[in-house]
Amino acid sequence: MPHVTPLLVIAAVLAMAPYLAAAFFADWAAGRARTLPAIAQMVLPALLCFPYVLVSVDAGAFSWRWLAVYAVFPAAIALAARAMPEEAVWSRLVVLLVMGLAVDLRWFEPAWPAHLSVFNKVLLLDAGIYAFVMLRPLEGTGFDLRLRRCDVSVGLKQFLFYLPIALVLGLALGFLHTHALSWGDVVRLPGRLAFAWVFTFFFIAVPEELFFRGWVQNLLERRLGRSAALVLAAILFGLAHFNKRALHFNWRYVLLAAIAGVFYGRAWREKRRVGASAVTHATVDSVWSLFLR
Repeated sequence: MPHVTPLLVIAAVLAMAPYLAAAFFADWAAGRARTLPAIAQMVLPALLCFPYVLVSVDAGAFSWRWLAVYAVFPAAIALAARAMPEEAVWSRLVVLLVMGLAVDLRWFEPAWPAHLSVFNKVLLLDAGIYAFVMLRPLEGTGFDLRLRRCDVSVGLKQFLFYLPIALVLGLALGFLHTHALSWGDVVRLPGRLAFAWVFTFFFIAVPEELFFRGWVQNLLERRLGRSAALVLAAILFGLAHFNKRALHFNWRYVLLAAIAGVFYGRAWREKRRVGASAVTHATVDSVWSLFLR
């Protein structure tokens, strides 16, 4: 558990601000970004380097090289997005591929103390949000976390569709494990489940659903159609888990994540809202972490 300092708190607020602004005030944030002068539009994402400065100075690990990375990379993403016309589907997918590889292969995580590498994921998410939600919004993304009743109902419906498949396959493959609960566990369960769900929703489910469904599946639909886009986005989502919880290619995780991705994609596609698929995703992950890991 990292020691919480004022600089760390300020860095966390700065890192979360673009994410939350776009999630709850997308139209306002996009309107403000698009009315800025061109030079300001390019300088603004470079300011994402400030959380790195605060955290690294606080940890005594500041590096000019990493400062340059966190200033230039978000600005480059924004520049690429600004230069692309709406119909440039494959070009946008290439940009997203680079962003996804940066996260999945942990290109920039050496910049951070090990227990604070989550900042890297949040800042790269901010870079994508600025480029594809604020500066050049990708139509049909559905990035709005003001949850509606339909988000919850659709999300839970797809969770229930996936649950029996996950249980049968996961237990058969030895990926899932059942555990006996003590009375103390039962008493603490509601609070633990609520905390796990909220944390997972905001820090895992929403970022991944925005990327794989709101952006990748959305773009693929324009060239491949709804069904092929659903399956391909799910496969890519599964492959993104190849190095999770293992030092080798974790094929069990990849398989179950890819199948889950189909149901996450169905939830997003039904209402074209990231909130719906994030409800499915957060519920799956919370149940897994508390009952079946």
